[in-house]
Amino acid sequence: MQTSKFNTDYYLDSNEMIAEYLNTVLAEGNESDVIAAIGHVAKAIGMSKIAQETGLSRPSLYKALSDGAKPQFETIMKVLRAIGGEIQIAAK
Repeated sequence: MQTSKFNTDYYLDSNEMIAEYLNTVLAEGNESDVIAAIGHVAKAIGMSKIAQETGLSRPSLYKALSDGAKPQFETIMKVLRAIGGEIQIAAK
C-alpha cells in the first residue's frame, strides 16, 4: 500500500479555517511551528499572490517560511497582512 504526504494546504480553504489553524498553532506551537503554519497558509492562498502583495520574491518567501527558517519580523508581518491576518494581544 502506498501512502501520500499529508498536505495541510488542501484544508485551508476558507478564512475561518485559516484563522482557526493559525490561532491553534499560536496557542500550542513554538516559533518554528508558527512560521511553518504561515507558510502553509501562504501556499494555500498562492505564493505568487503573496509575493505580489508583499513585494517579496517567491524564492525569498519560500526560504523565509521554510522549516527551520528565522525570518525577520517585518517579513512575517508583511505575509500576515497579505493573507488577511493580524496579531492581537489579549489580557489573560
